[in-house]
Amino acid sequence: DVQLQASGGGVVQAGGSLRLSCVASGFGFNDFAVGWFRQALGKERERVASIGAAAFESGDKIYYSDSVKGRFTIAADSAKKMVWLQMDNLKPEDTAVYYCAAGWGDIVTVKRVDYWGHGTQVTVSS
Repeated sequence: DVQLQASGGGVVQAGGSLRLSCVASGFGFNDFAVGWFRQALGKERERVASIGAAAFESGDKIYYSDSVKGRFTIAADSAKKMVWLQMDNLKPEDTAVYYCAAGWGDIVTVKRVDYWGHGTQVTVSS
């Protein structure tokens, strides 16, 4: 079975840090772009950060949304089949449910996801 198990969410004060982790299993990790998405209450799900599939020429392509650029860092380890999201200088507007996801190919977007993990709640208090 395909699984994407995310963990690391919690409650933190503004300016603090959290590190989300995601363990993947049941699919060829090297053939899939992986990323983190979030959905705040009443808003659409959005892509936060992603890394292209290691098996593709653009496998090192990293994307960050403008709202998190310079504060969040995504990293992946193909051997461990894991992906992390280091979140620093968190802001109240970062409050959302965060999802780990994978999509076949060199890019993963909201419309190009093959597998979703269960979400983990991140709450940033002011």
